Amino acid sequence: MVQETMGYLDSTPDQETKLELIDTLRTVTEGKIYVEVERARLTRLLSKIKEDEGKINEAADTLQELQVETFGSMEKREKTDFILEQMRLTLAKRDYTRMLIISKKINTKFFADVEQQDLKLRYYELMIQHALHEEQYLNVCKYWRHVYDTPSIKEDESKWKEVLQNVIYFIVLSPYDNEQHDLLHRIYEDPNLIKLSLHYELAKHFITPELMRWPRIQELYGTALRQTPVFALGDEAGEKRWQELHKRVIEHNIRVVAKYYTRVRTKRLTQLLDLNEEDTEEFLSKLVVSKTIYAKIDRPAGIVSFASPKDANQVLNDWSNNINSLLGLIEKTCHLITKEEMLHSIARVK
Repeated sequence: MVQETMGYLDSTPDQETKLELIDTLRTVTEGKIYVEVERARLTRLLSKIKEDEGKINEAADTLQELQVETFGSMEKREKTDFILEQMRLTLAKRDYTRMLIISKKINTKFFADVEQQDLKLRYYELMIQHALHEEQYLNVCKYWRHVYDTPSIKEDESKWKEVLQNVIYFIVLSPYDNEQHDLLHRIYEDPNLIKLSLHYELAKHFITPELMRWPRIQELYGTALRQTPVFALGDEAGEKRWQELHKRVIEHNIRVVAKYYTRVRTKRLTQLLDLNEEDTEEFLSKLVVSKTIYAKIDRPAGIVSFASPKDANQVLNDWSNNINSLLGLIEKTCHLITKEEMLHSIARVK
């Protein structure tokens, strides 16, 4: 009877009658497990009507009344589609915390099926929007990688190129840690990346343990990057990400300096980083606090030390290794001298 009555929804004379019928059907189906799918479809229809009227908050609240993940009679695809709609409306409502909670109801293994590609792309598009709002650039990069691995994207060259560009932008924007470092190297090894020469070179700069001078980076990539939506000129979010890129370049340079120097004068460090002394200290302090590097600043002497202190066991182990290496070299030298003497004595006999 409920299914039969739902067929009359499209033939109602006006919107008011349609809403009354939907409300009546929802009242009849409330709490009845055998018509839970029909109730879910009616609720979604009501939510759509409210959204079209501009009542986004009411539409989101209406749709969230139902916990479709518990509906055993609903097909998995329809269930996932319903949850995606809940995510979309919650995002439109700017309730980012609830949106993240709802997203966890979807098992991403479901997207491994090729027939679910459209749902997969919708899901990751919503997750990218959420991660961008939270400025979780590493998560944005991961979500773009999932999009990149979708067969329909891989088949279209223009699409995978655009997606791979976004993967590079957000991996270089991500703060440095072991996960980011490992992911950057794996992305760099992608054979398709070399077809995007500009982005390939940008990733190469962050992988190579050499200094990147910010003025040079601006000269090489500034024009191209500022034309993209990620670093859009004049856009508040774009400007912020451009500043974040500058910070990532500075942090990379500090790690490079820490790798090759044990001690360096503050004046020289400011020259290498293209910063003033105050900003240099600030960035250095951030990396020390995050345990990315070890450093001590001697302000009166104007010296920064990158050599971490060693305990007695480390000193003893280093000394033991050095002695073993030295003895090995002496033994090899003695062997070569003996060999040379034997060759000379044979030559004299002849």
